[in-house]
Amino acid sequence: MYDRSTLHAAARSLGDHRPVDLQGRLKVARTTAWRLWHGRNAPSAALAVVVEQHYGVTAAQLLTPTPAPKQAAI
Repeated sequence: MYDRSTLHAAARSLGDHRPVDLQGRLKVARTTAWRLWHGRNAPSAALAVVVEQHYGVTAAQLLTPTPAPKQAAI
């Protein structure tokens, strides 16, 4: 699961407070920046590398494991 709060904190530490700031720093499309900022999409592997280069946040920090579904008792 993608945790956008980690990206927000890293971005804000560098003065990036809006999706357009993210767009400029990461050199991505406006829609991509908006979706990342608002948590609509997780970054691809390639984009996670760019995020790490610019913000110092690893893919492991951005993505948390999805809990396994609970099995029904039989």
